Amino acid sequence: MIDYSKVLSERVQAVKPSGIRKFFDLASTMKDVISLGVGEPDFETPWQVRRAGIASLEKGRTFYTSNWGLQQLRDEIAGLALRRYDLFYDPHDEIVVTVGGSEAIDNALRAIVSLGDEVLIPEPSFVCYTPLTTLAGGVPVAIPTVAEEGFKLTPERLRAAITPKTKALILPYPNNPTGAIMNRKELEAIADVLRDTNIVVLSDEIYCMLTYQGEHVSIAQIDGMRERTIVIDGFSKSYAMTGWRLGWAMGPRELMKSICKIHQFGIMCAPTTAQFAGIEAIRTGDDDIIHMRSQYDIRRRFLVSELRSMGLECFEPHGAFYVFPSIKSTGLTSEEFCNRLLQEQHVAVIPGDAFGESGAGHVRISYSYSMAHLREACSRIRDFLQTL
Repeated sequence: MIDYSKVLSERVQAVKPSGIRKFFDLASTMKDVISLGVGEPDFETPWQVRRAGIASLEKGRTFYTSNWGLQQLRDEIAGLALRRYDLFYDPHDEIVVTVGGSEAIDNALRAIVSLGDEVLIPEPSFVCYTPLTTLAGGVPVAIPTVAEEGFKLTPERLRAAITPKTKALILPYPNNPTGAIMNRKELEAIADVLRDTNIVVLSDEIYCMLTYQGEHVSIAQIDGMRERTIVIDGFSKSYAMTGWRLGWAMGPRELMKSICKIHQFGIMCAPTTAQFAGIEAIRTGDDDIIHMRSQYDIRRRFLVSELRSMGLECFEPHGAFYVFPSIKSTGLTSEEFCNRLLQEQHVAVIPGDAFGESGAGHVRISYSYSMAHLREACSRIRDFLQTL
């Protein structure tokens, strides 16, 4: 008999399964479950975007594209960056079109991380950062954030975490799972810590268009930060295009050439049909984003109000489409709370510690679902809390 523990990579064996998928898979086996667990828009991809993808198939545009992505799409992304950030990225060699934002994060980490390099990760944060750092041979270093500080990375916590081995900082704002954002003044304070270092910033801005308070600011806009920042973005959240698997990375050409090299050998190119749809999304999708964001905002305010009325402390999120209430008052751990809520009331939410140890005592609830869905879920959560 083959011993697979000796066959499989030690790095792969060190990676734990996603805490999100665990509850999603469990919920899928049960009847009458209301799932508030997966961060996926309940909106369909806008029709004109779907039509552009269909038209590309009808015209037989099923070929490989450049490794960098269709030139038309990169031109549109460059124009979007100019409008959104007032920053110019050369569409020829500073933008790589990827298979979703996740591939962009993976490639960026592999491009800059050598064995033993430390990657700073503010937590709670999206579940992929730590395993992708490990798979790249790096050492993930968690920087805890707390509700009392708005779940934001502070310059003091950042400075204390930096060592001679620090290679990169992941900046995940707007944040999944907390919904926290960082404003210009706060980002300037982070930039002040980084300027005299050789640390690269991976700024994951996949939720940038889902900001409900003020305007989104990228750290790449702060003086001296563009040269050390890789901006990660994509179509999944803003344009309701999760299944199209389309994202991008943009940054200094010296870094982007290496990212494209990894993408070239591992993927070749993002799906051609999705790229043609992405062109249409950027050209005509602004009104769709405004509509979806306004609907999310209604759900956001409803859910925060409902949870607080149940007696749960709830940080008010200003970005993405998640709330991250504290359940410490129940006396249950995050895992116990989620298991019992699922078994007793058939509502699926995600334990906060799935997003890092500092998420313990919280749960993540997605409001990327209809109001009817959320109302029924809140009714069941209220009934569950009354039984404790």
